[in-house]
Amino acid sequence: MKKIFLCTLLLGLLAAVPAFAKTYVNGIDANYPPFAYIDEKTGKPAGFDVDAMNWIAKAMGFTVTHKAMAWDGIVPALANKQIDMICSGMSITEKRRKMVDFSNPYWTVSRVFLVKKDSSLTPADILSKPIKLGVQRGTSEADAIKQEQKEKGYPFELRFYESCPLAVEDLLNGRIDAALMDQLPAEDSIAKGKAVKKAGTHGAPDEFGVAIRKGDTELRALIDEGFRKLQADPYWQELQNKYLRK
Repeated sequence: MKKIFLCTLLLGLLAAVPAFAKTYVNGIDANYPPFAYIDEKTGKPAGFDVDAMNWIAKAMGFTVTHKAMAWDGIVPALANKQIDMICSGMSITEKRRKMVDFSNPYWTVSRVFLVKKDSSLTPADILSKPIKLGVQRGTSEADAIKQEQKEKGYPFELRFYESCPLAVEDLLNGRIDAALMDQLPAEDSIAKGKAVKKAGTHGAPDEFGVAIRKGDTELRALIDEGFRKLQADPYWQELQNKYLRK
């Protein structure tokens, strides 16, 4: 009788364990503030996307860890199962859709040209003069501006960087004349006191989504439902107030 009771108790405890009590690894660009970065004080991943995914994991009953990776190799890392998702300011593009599945979009951001604070360059100047233009390697804006240059014969020289902050440093040091990046990383540099300014926008806005391996419908459903819950919760506005300066 005691054995039957213990077995029944054990089965009850197992049934109480969340169905999705597993750990997923999120690949991030560790130098893409304010969406993802390594906090200098704690040495731990932080940012809008990191905090958002932590909240979603707790709400949906799974655990998430964040793994910093080189951006131009992050999609192959997902395909090779080194990571399970990419929630790190990744733009949804047709090129990427051929390699990964995406969650529903959760944020929209414009692309901007960044120049030194005392620069008189306009977007028209940047596209028509033989200047040096910096862009982060492996990004949607890098792909787009390369294609535009090929089609329209823009005379600028493209220079590629591992991160937006590195491009900003070269901009300040005079190694490039302008940089093309998403609006929020540009605003993050301005907010941190860098002597730069936005010269103007370029191209169509990007939609951010979470990249998932092709066919992983279970994880995609978890993330989509998690973002629905997050965006209906007051914490969504708290995240925006904390990270996304407007």
